[in-house]
Amino acid sequence: MRAFRVTSFDQPPQVEEIPVPQPQAGQIRLKIESCGVNFADTLMTTGKYQDTPELPFTMGMEVCGIVDELGAGVTSPAVGSRVVVYCGSGGMADYGVFAADRCLPVPDGMPPETAAGFMIAYGTSHLALKRRARLQAGETLVVTGAGGGVGQTAIEIGKLMGARVIAIARGERKLAAAKAAGADVLIDASEDLTARLRAEGGVDVVYDAVGGDAFGQILRAMNREGRMLVIGFASGTVPPIPANHLLVKNVDVMGFYWGGYVKFNPEAMDESLKELMQYFAEGRLHPHINHVVPLSDAPEALDLLTSRRSTGKVVVNP
Repeated sequence: MRAFRVTSFDQPPQVEEIPVPQPQAGQIRLKIESCGVNFADTLMTTGKYQDTPELPFTMGMEVCGIVDELGAGVTSPAVGSRVVVYCGSGGMADYGVFAADRCLPVPDGMPPETAAGFMIAYGTSHLALKRRARLQAGETLVVTGAGGGVGQTAIEIGKLMGARVIAIARGERKLAAAKAAGADVLIDASEDLTARLRAEGGVDVVYDAVGGDAFGQILRAMNREGRMLVIGFASGTVPPIPANHLLVKNVDVMGFYWGGYVKFNPEAMDESLKELMQYFAEGRLHPHINHVVPLSDAPEALDLLTSRRSTGKVVVNP
């Protein structure tokens, strides 16, 4: 079978031919239909992601596929059923083996591409805003990187929770994508963010996946008892945190790593994903798949993220 593999952190990943894997006890094998592509994948290619697997490995953190074979002791999901699974790696291939108890059924009417690109982006935004930031109806939420795939999910979830959402993105195209996702206020990232956000009444919750200089500017515009979520550093710069600002305004800065919940609280992750799947089934979420790329062109899928050309989710279809 074909697989998009990292064999060295000094060389770009390539599509290779490897044996079809066999499911072990507790595992199922999927005939993979679609695999979501994430910014973390781009970090894995050079070993810079916190959960980079040991070399060599197949890329792809979230997949949708048809159950093809069951390992010993597994009775469900049934062969022939469509499921999604957050796997961390192994998704950009024709087949993959994954833990059966991590699989979730795909709602009727959800295409494979949508299902594969759903878990990490929506799961991150939902668990971060609901569990960690405790976002309340009527509060003001700021989303950075709001024109990208993850940022758009944060806008949608924030609106579902009753927040007023301010979107920060760079350029008209990204801001238009944020507006389409439901943002109430649009701010170009090149503006004086502190002054602009203060003029908008300040900030209660921040969903920051960008880091860099914007972090400090937004922090200075936060309201008393505001909560800032550290989601990632798409800018490439990890910002310093001035502890005196936190003290004076009683502000919380909290880290959030969605994938970590697999190890210390998988129940919280599963509960969140089931709630999100129900929202989709009810027509309350509208995932935006921006690019569908064949496995043979998987390097292009990564470049769409690193070059910031994508305004929605990128998926790879074997």
